Amino acid sequence: MSEQFDVEPLGDHDYLVRAHLTEEVIESRFQASPAVLEELRLAEADEPRVVREAALFLAERQPIIDFPQMVDLDDLVAVYDDFISELGRRLPPH
Repeated sequence: MSEQFDVEPLGDHDYLVRAHLTEEVIESRFQASPAVLEELRLAEADEPRVVREAALFLAERQPIIDFPQMVDLDDLVAVYDDFISELGRRLPPH
């Protein structure tokens, strides 16, 4: 995938995700869910990795330009049946 995502922690499980496209930068806020981390059996320190993989996962399913302003990982779990299993495959527990 040619997109580059930067993940900036904002505190309280919030992250600013910047997608660097050819001619512009798209920004979305991602809300990480402790429940998603628990289900993936990952530590809170892994949150930025989970958010980056969630952004990549979403980019595989819709154009980045169409990312919502706010993306909640709980919503991705509800909308995509394979979200947890796919992130679990991409981010195995340590």
